[in-house]
This record gives sequence, C-alpha cells and structure tokens, in this order.
Amino acid sequence: MERILVIHGPNLNMLGKREVGVYGNMTLEEVNDTIRTLAKGLDVDITIFQSNSEGALIDKIHEASGRYSAIVLNPGGYTHTSVALRDAVVASDVPVVEVHISNIYQREGFRHHSYISGVAAGQIAGFGVNSYLLGLRAAVEIARSPETSRGSKII
Repeated sequence: MERILVIHGPNLNMLGKREVGVYGNMTLEEVNDTIRTLAKGLDVDITIFQSNSEGALIDKIHEASGRYSAIVLNPGGYTHTSVALRDAVVASDVPVVEVHISNIYQREGFRHHSYISGVAAGQIAGFGVNSYLLGLRAAVEIARSPETSRGSKII
C-alpha cells in the first residue's frame, strides 16, 4: 500500500477563521477528514502534518525519504520565500505535488512566484479544498506509476 504524506504549512491551522473569502470556511480538521476519506477510497495510507515552523516542515520532508511514496505539500506563505524548503524538496527522493487552496497567480504579485514549483512533480492551485484532493490523486498516480516515480522528479 502506498504511503502519502500530506503537509500543511504556516497559517493553515487557521482555516475557517482566516480570510474566509479566499480560503473558505472549512476548518483544517474538516479538510483533513475530507483528505482521509479520499485516501481510504484510494486505498492509500496517509499521514497528515501541519506546522507554522519552517524548520519543522523541512525536518518532515527530510524524514519522508524511504518512508513515503509521495508528498502533497501546501507550503503556504513559504511558497514565495523559502529557498530552504525548496532545497529540502530537492534533497528528498520523494516526489512532491504542490497544492494551494487559492489561485496564487490571481493574487498579489509577490505570490506569483513559487520556489517549490520548479522542483515539484506538479502544482495544483485555485480549486479550494479540492486542490488537496486533486493533489492526493496526483500523488497516488505518481506513486503507482513506475515512469513517474522518484527518479523522474523534475529538478
């Protein structure tokens, strides 16, 4: 059975309270329940992790090597600022699907650049909570397909 790691970055613990017009009214726990339901239907084992700390996110990505088939990563605000998080993705041999609830390209100009997208297997943005579900489906496909597994990660 494939093991997928879902990582929520900074401020995602505030879902349902913060900028509801941008991020919706579901709480993080409700989002996680939705992810768990899909994972069960896809017959994959998932671990879900959230941190507001850049170092904790980096540590979690480092720990994924050899333990997970793919990572679904919402780096939150670190998307646009963290070279260190990008470097952790590069150092990992685990393919990453970058997800965003909002369409970062329709928002403020500083959000248009992602340090992660260039080293991720792909990016899904702008579909609300469904971005996570689409990202999980993509991660499972990557994990189950020999052509798109670890070795072909774009770097």
